[in-house]
Amino acid sequence: MKIAVVGTGYVGLVSGTCFAETGNHVTCIDIDKNKVDKLSKGEITIYEPGLEKIFLRNLKDNRLTFTTDLAEGIKEAKVVFLALPTPPGEGGFADLKYVLGVAKEIGKILTEYKVIVDKSTVPVGTAEKVKQAIAENYKYEFDVVSNPEFLREGVAVDDFMKPDRVVIGTSSERARKVMSDLYAPYVRQGNPVIFMDEKSAELTKYAANSFLATKISFMNEIAQLCEKVGADVDMVRRGIGSDDRIGKRFLFPGIGYGGSCFPKDVQALIKSSEELNYDFQILKAVEDVNEKQKLHLMPKINAYFNNDLKGKHFALWGLAFKPNTDDIREAPALYLIDALTAAGATVAAFDPEAMPNVKRVVGDKISFVDNQYSALENADALIIATEWSEFRTPDFEVIDKRLKNKAIFDGRNVFEVKQMKELGYHYESIGRPF
Repeated sequence: MKIAVVGTGYVGLVSGTCFAETGNHVTCIDIDKNKVDKLSKGEITIYEPGLEKIFLRNLKDNRLTFTTDLAEGIKEAKVVFLALPTPPGEGGFADLKYVLGVAKEIGKILTEYKVIVDKSTVPVGTAEKVKQAIAENYKYEFDVVSNPEFLREGVAVDDFMKPDRVVIGTSSERARKVMSDLYAPYVRQGNPVIFMDEKSAELTKYAANSFLATKISFMNEIAQLCEKVGADVDMVRRGIGSDDRIGKRFLFPGIGYGGSCFPKDVQALIKSSEELNYDFQILKAVEDVNEKQKLHLMPKINAYFNNDLKGKHFALWGLAFKPNTDDIREAPALYLIDALTAAGATVAAFDPEAMPNVKRVVGDKISFVDNQYSALENADALIIATEWSEFRTPDFEVIDKRLKNKAIFDGRNVFEVKQMKELGYHYESIGRPF
């Protein structure tokens, strides 16, 4: 099948590449000529494990092409995916200017039936708005479908190629057939393709992300209570996670969630609910808890240094909001950097993938090093903000030699408390007694 994907950001590039991997011919369209030129030459513009290999294979086999020309890009496509940004706009509402702007342009150049698919995370009612925007200039038959993505950064290729479910919102039998044919190769093991109306599909995406964010914030609250009563959050997590009504996933406490999805989607669902005069109290609490959690380590750090961080130097391991990505949007590490430097401290940071992105944001506010151990030189303490695999079993002899104090503040519970006691560290983590 011939497919067009408008937008070559995270969702667009992963989706376009994975559609090409099953034999479809995919044209990705973006207004950024520099990005299109890079991608056309085989220079991948995001970090996602497993993506580059299939990207280069499909580019070489001409199943994946890139252009800045919207008319040319969608000309032969049977399905056109809109994978465009929906950033928080005024008041926290999802800003649809990019989605609706492209929809209007598509209306001007359509000449035959196509299925237009909202792949972006969009508020309830967007499919109808896209339909109206196209219909301003095109009066013949087309369909608009809502097909939200459920890709987890770090494992997005596997999520796309082997989805646990595919959600498709459409009231059109013709569009349903097209979408069924398109997704058939990805659900051969029997995972469901769930058809529903467009509004339900749009809300499903927000509901899924908001519920997962709620689980994270709930466990972070439980972790705080554990610290007050002397309980171990790891034991509590295992105790409740074994209940299949609750499940094991998204129960790990830490210093808050970040990224491009959870913060934005929680905020958007709160705001859209307010627009309908509904007070979504749980999500307001989720958002509040998460904001506070990002700085949960700071009182611990301050207490250890007698509330005087001026002149102190910290090693910071991890900058991305989660491992296996270079995404730093709403990353807790950025909040820690601001708090530490505002208190007069200096920071040397290491992250396997995210340092270039952080440099563009903070400039020379902190220093960056080429490996995790270099960050420890003359540091008064180590702070862990992202649970990269290479941080889990470090050489503690090297850490001992380079740190001024045997003090580690672990925002992701990377190490075992018992081990840290045996090694003689002052070790503080999230929700675990020491």
